Amino acid sequence: MALRLYNTETRSVDLFESIEKNNVSMYTCGPTVYHYAHIGNLRTYVFEDILKRTLLRNGYKVNHVMNITDVGHLTDDGDDGDDKMEVGASREGKTVWEIAEHYTDAFKNDIKRLNIIDPDIWCKATDHIQEQIDMVESLGEKGFTYELADGLYFNTAKFSKYGNMAGLDLEGLQAGSRVEQIEGKQSISDFCVWKKSPSGSKRLMEWESPWGRGFPGWHLECSAMALKYLGKHFDIHCGGVDHVRVHHCNEIAQTEAVTGEKWVNWWMHGEFLLLDEGKMSKSADNFLTIDGLVKKGYDPLAFRLYLMSAHYRKALTFTFEALDGSQKALERLRVKVDTLKKHKSGEISQAYTELFNNALKDDLNMPKAVSQLWMLLQDETISNEDKHATVVDMEDILQLDLFKEIKDEGSIDEPAIIKLIEERNKARDEKNYARSDEIRDQLKDMGIQITDGVEGVLFKRI
Repeated sequence: MALRLYNTETRSVDLFESIEKNNVSMYTCGPTVYHYAHIGNLRTYVFEDILKRTLLRNGYKVNHVMNITDVGHLTDDGDDGDDKMEVGASREGKTVWEIAEHYTDAFKNDIKRLNIIDPDIWCKATDHIQEQIDMVESLGEKGFTYELADGLYFNTAKFSKYGNMAGLDLEGLQAGSRVEQIEGKQSISDFCVWKKSPSGSKRLMEWESPWGRGFPGWHLECSAMALKYLGKHFDIHCGGVDHVRVHHCNEIAQTEAVTGEKWVNWWMHGEFLLLDEGKMSKSADNFLTIDGLVKKGYDPLAFRLYLMSAHYRKALTFTFEALDGSQKALERLRVKVDTLKKHKSGEISQAYTELFNNALKDDLNMPKAVSQLWMLLQDETISNEDKHATVVDMEDILQLDLFKEIKDEGSIDEPAIIKLIEERNKARDEKNYARSDEIRDQLKDMGIQITDGVEGVLFKRI
């Protein structure tokens, strides 16, 4: 089965073919580092990680670029409001540079805990100011910008394909919106490529330009940096579904206006992770973080497993009850795999590997792929040696640390407690989950907690 992926631009699942044989160039929109990434943001990065691992598994070499937005992202996508970096600095009483460094480090730690592969190139917006100025100058020379008191704007009327990917009805937008949100703005869809600093005041982050002191528009950085590191035409551009309507339409317009040619072959977007009350939002302060889940006793990889329960293009509503189920499922998987570690690795089961790979090739169908793991572990016709080899192979994509050592933390030495723990493991092997949960509760009553820690399953006193 050939690799087929959904393309937002064509609105169809198509046969994937790279521009250059055996090589894939991929750009993924990174974090705005004014606050912690919430678990909704991280759903997108897990989807992109699975995509990247699937490409690698299919023999491609992947050149992956991710940006760090550390300037220019305003609180309002309509070119109004405060820069989010300045909002973060004001909130915490730090410099914008301290805010950027802290939340960049926090983001990198989050993706490490989720076993997400680092991009090949991290690129910060503030390290590429000149590239962005050069791009604005090129847009001006080609007649795509006009200047207002507060900045330079891209004239979307000059770009005939504007909004095609999102299916935007520009006339409908014009009729139903107030164009005068910013005085002099010619169309509701026009967007700022260079924002001027307010007269008589000094921003925390600003640079000299041919149009005066100011800072680049948020959308500009991805275009400028992707052009620098991946060229005028590359394979895949990813992001969250919320980027389709504004951010990515703007990227396409300004980039293709400069180059005069098609920019990206494949646009891929991950759907929202919702709370019961709706979309997670940092501005509304109703978001959850990986660190928050860990402090509640959850293994970060239980969250990764939870995300695999739904297709990346389907909205998923987060509940702690669902995460509890994924945590228990991860524990069961690790206990089951623990019994395989005493056996030497045999031959990879071609039947299960083919089913697993076909699920991945079917637009990253992770629910179906994970189901093959469960079926494999329950299949009594497959030897433990071959199960061992096949799980190792599947882990290349799953990244659930299924082979972590299950060990005593060192604080438990009472024979009765150890006997109960062994009995619980046996109950899990026999799929007697009711008895397993009963023993778990019994241990908890005795002051013993079993948790998944960084080093594997730990037994500790509480």
